[in-house]
Amino acid sequence: MGACGSILMVILAIFLPPLAVLLQRGCGADFLINVVLTILAYIPGIIHALYIVLKY
Repeated sequence: MGACGSILMVILAIFLPPLAVLLQRGCGADFLINVVLTILAYIPGIIHALYIVLKY
């Protein structure tokens, strides 16, 4: 994934955190954790999504 794709993934992680995690890691534990974090509070969902996008 190039620089443009990485920037788009970061923007997606900010506005739609579960979708960014789903595209990056698939439908697994990371996705479910992010959905729960986003439902409980939006900011932890964003932080988790950014962590996943930037790590992988």
